[in-house]
Amino acid sequence: MKYDIYAEVTNRIIEQLEKGVIPWQSPYFSETGFPKNFASGKHYRGINVFLLGSLRYTSPYFLTYKQAMELGGHVRKGEKGSLVIKYGTYTKEDEAAPVATGETESKRGYLKGYTVFHASQIEGIEFPQTESLAELPPNVTCDRARAIVAGMPKVPAMHEGTAIPCYRPGSDSVHMPERGYFTSEEAYYSTLFHELAHSTGHQSRLARKSLMENKGMDAEGEARQVYAEEELVAEMAASFLSAHAGIMEAELPNSAAYLQGWIDALKSKDAKGWIIRAASQAQKAADYILNVVEGAS
Repeated sequence: MKYDIYAEVTNRIIEQLEKGVIPWQSPYFSETGFPKNFASGKHYRGINVFLLGSLRYTSPYFLTYKQAMELGGHVRKGEKGSLVIKYGTYTKEDEAAPVATGETESKRGYLKGYTVFHASQIEGIEFPQTESLAELPPNVTCDRARAIVAGMPKVPAMHEGTAIPCYRPGSDSVHMPERGYFTSEEAYYSTLFHELAHSTGHQSRLARKSLMENKGMDAEGEARQVYAEEELVAEMAASFLSAHAGIMEAELPNSAAYLQGWIDALKSKDAKGWIIRAASQAQKAADYILNVVEGAS
């Protein structure tokens, strides 16, 4: 049977959800930083952040088996590695790629899986201590959050005073309840990040399909899947942004219905590649808001 990396990634996320863990709500990004390849110095991106973040690591560093050997260390016997994926392109004249994902006249895209090991599984290499953002006082994290919002290019109009937070594509505007409605200013910014993430899908910004074709939560059939994907993009992007600000996302108990909703969505027949695509779009949304250029692994 041909190895299906889409199914493998989806199944790993489903396994976490069935354990009551929602990878994109992990507080560990703020505690330890985003997962990082120690050899290349590059941060993992997109779905890799959640595949590795759900492991509850105590430092951000990972290496492949070969990289560990090249750096003079070794993976302890019996340790089990973790899956990460890499997207690439190749021309038809090149050697066939492991998993074809799409094709143009000159280039094809592929996904390839790799196995990496966490620093705690490796001996013979001294990994540096990392500075945790977990101890930052609320005034510092909120200053960071304000700076993120202020630095967003083409920021949409923002209004306070509505009962429910939302983004309205028609007017390209974000609407939030008054700040006193939230339990803390950090909670306010976590919610605001979610709505700003939606706004990145506007035609004038990233022109994201899941935002522009969104029919709302009452949609049915394929349109319901589009709504679910856009909500997942916004949730993941808000997690990225909260971590950049140092805002700790509490691991609150999630209702069985909430968890089951994501499980059902990921198990649907139309979900092939959905979680990978949503994470990729969330990364792009966060990058847009942070005004950074893509360049990590």
